[in-house]
Amino acid sequence: MTFVVVEACIKCKLTDCVEVCPVDCFHEGPNMLVIDPDECIDCTLCEPECPVDAIFSEDELPAGQEKFIELNAELSQNWPVITEMQDPPADADDWREVKEKLEYLER
Repeated sequence: MTFVVVEACIKCKLTDCVEVCPVDCFHEGPNMLVIDPDECIDCTLCEPECPVDAIFSEDELPAGQEKFIELNAELSQNWPVITEMQDPPADADDWREVKEKLEYLER
């Protein structure tokens, strides 16, 4: 089992979660973070750190977010590891409550 970053992270890309990860399984894309399922040790430390509730156990994904299991696996192979907290995008607060953001995912 692994943890999965879901749609809520798109355009918010808050990095509170990366500093608590003991195995550096987070990868940074242009406007989202993902978790490498091969590196995640299911420690649960990242989930409560996410200010937008964008991290879930793959067994507890909200309905409609199942596609993010595959997206996390795919994108973590191409995006660089991120291990330190960074400033959020300038417009991150504007995107916090927006639903259905998959169309805005930048690869």
